[in-house]
Amino acid sequence: MPHRTSRRTLLTATAAATAAAATGVLAAPTAASAHSADGFTDHRLRRIIAGMSLEEKVGQLFVMRVYGHSATEPDQADIDANLKEIGVRTAAELISTYHVGGIIYFTWAHNTRDPHQIADLSNGIQRAALAERHRVPLLVSTDQEHGIVCRVGEPATLLPGAMALGAGGSRSDTRRAAWIAGAELAALGINQNYAPDADVNVNPANPVIGVRSFGSDPDAVADLVAAQVKGYQGAGIASTAKHFPGHGDTNTDSHTGLPVINHTRAQWEELDAPPFRAAIRARIDSIMTAHIVVPALDPSEDPATLSRPILTGILREELGYDGVVVTDSLGMEGVRTKYGDDRVPVLALLAGVDQLLNPPNLSVAWNAVLEAVRSGEISEARIDASILRILRLKSKLGLFRDPFVSHRGVERTVGSRAHRAAADRIAERTTTLLADPGTLLPLSRRTHRKLLVVGADPASPSGTTGPPTGTLAHAFGELGFTARALSTGTAPDRAKIAEAVAAAEGKDAVVVATYNVTATSSQRTLVTALVATGVPVITVAVRNPYDVAHLTGTGVAASLAAYSWTDVELRAAARVIAGRADPEGTLPVPVQRADDPTQVLYPVGHGLTY
Repeated sequence: MPHRTSRRTLLTATAAATAAAATGVLAAPTAASAHSADGFTDHRLRRIIAGMSLEEKVGQLFVMRVYGHSATEPDQADIDANLKEIGVRTAAELISTYHVGGIIYFTWAHNTRDPHQIADLSNGIQRAALAERHRVPLLVSTDQEHGIVCRVGEPATLLPGAMALGAGGSRSDTRRAAWIAGAELAALGINQNYAPDADVNVNPANPVIGVRSFGSDPDAVADLVAAQVKGYQGAGIASTAKHFPGHGDTNTDSHTGLPVINHTRAQWEELDAPPFRAAIRARIDSIMTAHIVVPALDPSEDPATLSRPILTGILREELGYDGVVVTDSLGMEGVRTKYGDDRVPVLALLAGVDQLLNPPNLSVAWNAVLEAVRSGEISEARIDASILRILRLKSKLGLFRDPFVSHRGVERTVGSRAHRAAADRIAERTTTLLADPGTLLPLSRRTHRKLLVVGADPASPSGTTGPPTGTLAHAFGELGFTARALSTGTAPDRAKIAEAVAAAEGKDAVVVATYNVTATSSQRTLVTALVATGVPVITVAVRNPYDVAHLTGTGVAASLAAYSWTDVELRAAARVIAGRADPEGTLPVPVQRADDPTQVLYPVGHGLTY
């Protein structure tokens, strides 16, 4: 394990291991706790497929969004949105019209208001599916990575995200976090999670992955990806490694453009492949494709989602993966740049995909696949092979036997005291103290009782927590400090900076929540102005740990990385600052100098301790 840098000396690997053992890490539950499978044989599943009409078969390939908190009685605004975007009124009507094999939940689609509502929605969706002729249950999916990507919020347990867990460096913590997340999703009727992120973030400018990755070291990322696969699937849900063949080295967001990854084949093998190989060895249930171009893997410059050399040649044949392959959202610009919405789903299936996720226009996509099969461009045997993989997964998850969940299960599992306590302890072990040149920390209530908390207040990933400055101030209050919160935003103007400077008068310390600071960012101007007051300034990076590079030289008293602005990580940062917990996290990515990116300011493994 990497050394942690003390103020006075380097901890040896043995001492670091001893410290880790002393943290009381909770052991992850074993796979024995997973739901038992239905026991359907391939012969029985093939009989189900043989009895399907072509329209029913095509429907099984699609995983679609739908608006509303209820499968049959959504709000009128959600009915209107469904009619406009999909041509149906409700989730139940979506299932009966298009025979979809899966539905994906989003916060913005009003699918995830509260745990009991989510359970009712899931049950309503399954009732609609079982009302169909072949009684095939649905895969209900979501993006619950935790950290900065989270669709189900409080009162469900919120956990540290991938890079925070990478900073913790504990396979048992990482597996335990996934098991808790998986158990709670299962209780809500969500049986497929699009996590973990298996990308290796070697580009600090990556606008779409960043802290969603466990780090920059392929082997370390591979270990933690495997741990999360075992945790999620041990809790009885399907896990999904993403984004194949690797989205970690790009400065383009595939939501808005088509990234090009210029790794050689050898670099791909060394940097990008190990986490996916580890996921496959861990018997991952599904793998999500990336809308990226990798010329070394496919010179046609088709995005990987539509590339047969990548998905069939490499993923299926070279890596030996025979599980479910799901596309990233087909509404993203990266997959729509080169081909129209009618060709994208057809080309994805020809490339080797099984599930087509969230096309922008379901009617266009569904009919395009139907016509491609009727015309012979796609053989019916080809889609039968994908449907068999999908049905195998549904059977493995026990959905044919019983796809329903209970309110008792929600009450017993979701947001339980044990889960929330475990989340707090795991988060404490991820918080990273990057700099403390004056040995200010931990703060003493005797000398630094009066605090001002300012900075960025990005919206909660799940819509249920924050704002970050308020969360930090409240956490300090519970620890015996007097703390005032003042939101200054990600781009504070002169008036807001002046307000913060005035508010710092008479305070014993100022805590600044930073969010993606750049050399020209007014967040840096804010920090500089606060330092000039003479009050000690502590910065907490609530997203990327790279912020510290742009704050070096400003005179800050201490800098920490929390890796996310969700409450669990902010509470942990407050406890570390207050000395109620030791900083145990170490950087899982290097931080380059702002004035010379070829030089490393803080290497992988750096982290101060008390």
